[in-house]
Formats: sequence, C-alpha cells, structure tokens
Amino acid sequence: MIEHETEISEDLVRDLLREQHPDLAELPIREVAGGWGNQMWRLGDELAVRMQRMDKLPDLQLKERRWLPELAPRLPLPIPTPVRSGAPSERFPKIWTVMTWVEGTPLDHGSITRGDHAADMLAAFLEALHVEAPVDAPDASDFGAHPKECATGFENRLQAVDLGRFAEDDIRAVWDDAVAAPEWEGPRVWVHGDLHPANVVVADGTLAGIVDFGAVFAGDPAWDLAAAWLLLPAGGASRFFSSYAQADEATIRRARGLAAMKCLFLMLMGQSGDRGLPGGKPNWGPVGRSALDRVLTGL
Repeated sequence: MIEHETEISEDLVRDLLREQHPDLAELPIREVAGGWGNQMWRLGDELAVRMQRMDKLPDLQLKERRWLPELAPRLPLPIPTPVRSGAPSERFPKIWTVMTWVEGTPLDHGSITRGDHAADMLAAFLEALHVEAPVDAPDASDFGAHPKECATGFENRLQAVDLGRFAEDDIRAVWDDAVAAPEWEGPRVWVHGDLHPANVVVADGTLAGIVDFGAVFAGDPAWDLAAAWLLLPAGGASRFFSSYAQADEATIRRARGLAAMKCLFLMLMGQSGDRGLPGGKPNWGPVGRSALDRVLTGL
C-alpha cells in the first residue's frame, strides 16, 4: 500500500485551501496524529481537513459527504459533518473534505471512567442510528456480512496473532456460536460498521463523539453492537444491553463473535506496530487484549 501514499504537508493543505476555499486558507492548520486511509488536519478550532491518503478510491469520503448531513441532526453524540468539498487537482490528485471537528481524545489514547454513563450514551446513540435506511443507502462492502461469511478473515487473524494467555479454544467457542446464530431478519438499518477505540472520542470520562463513517452501510446492527465489548469497561456490555432494547439473542451472539474478531484485529495491528511495520498501531495491542478479556467473560 505504501506506493499509493501521497505526501501531505501543512503547506500543501494551505495551498489547496487557497485554490478552492480561500476564505478558510488563513485559519491555523495543525496535523492530527493517526489515520491510515485518510489523514486529518485541524483547521482552526471548529473544522478539520480530511485528506484521502492510502485509500485508492474516493468512495468512502463521497459516502460521508452524501449521508452524514442527513444522519447528524438526529444523533445524540456529535459526528463529523462535511461542510466543504475539495476536488482533485494537479497538486493533489485525490478528493478531500472539510468537516466539523469533534472535540475529545480518541479512546485508544484515553479511557472511560464513567462506565454506566458511557454505556447509556452508546446505547442511545446506536438506537438513534439503527433506524431503517432508505432504499438507496449503501450496502455493506468490507463490513456487514454474517460471521459465517467471515471465516477466512477470522482464521487468518487467529493464526497470525500471538494469543499469549488466551486459549484458542475459548475464542473459537465464541466465534462458532456467532457463526451458528441466525441471520439478521430485520430491516436494513443504518450501521456505522467500524466502531473501535480509534473511531470514538472521550471527554470527562465518557463518550463524547463518534468519528470515521467511511464504512457506513445499511444492514445488520450486530456489527455496531460489538462495540459494547470493544469500547466499554468491564461490566459495560451488560449495562449497554439493558439500555439498548432492540437486540435479540441471535443478534447479541453475532455481535459477540464479531467483537472477538475485531479484538484479534486490534491485537494484530499492535503486533505490527511493535515490529515497526507500516500501518502498525503499538497502542492497539493492549486495547485489543483488554477487550478480548471482556468478550470471553460475556456480558
């Protein structure tokens, strides 16, 4: 993937703003750490510039531009909302978007200390998001399938990760139960699709916002309910499912298996970071192991 990366600097961001949105060009610009498919630059106090970097196609940003303005007004936590569009140019041959800034610290660099409050907020947010989507809402792509269709991805991660103190049989038991669970039979509902600790922000010990909707799709809400284990501290999943009234037993089983797979992904990214490999996230390893503890404990 490295060959597709475009070098992005503060000077480039400012030049692009001068060319396409000159009224914003003199605001302070500073790089935001993190990001892979896209790179973020803070623009003043209230905005951010989302620069397409590793993503080869513009589809994810175009999807955010199309749907986030419709979703944002009815959600109880702030989400980034597109306010200006940047077109490809000779200087930068990819799209970019100016979006509202969501204040807070990414959870993979922070913590939740008000667990009950965070569980209730996550439940309220997902209940507001998980409503029937219109017929032209995007279908799932890399995310959204029933666990039985994700067996190869699960197996690859399980074999690649250093499990340490975790027993492979325990993880497989959770996954096999999710594979055996019935499919989602409800309507296609809006799903964030990629809720993990780097895609939520916290403040004052609780959830303060949800970011990165590039994976948003209409389909099975189990992909979001996995966040009850990935984001919340011990005991949080039980509180969450007491507040989130829309989940049946089969959906919870699928969600728990998907949470196990997502934990393996976080752990694998942590391993890559420890080895200095491109795209690795050293701080994700402990986050993934902690979440896997919660997954294996259950609710």
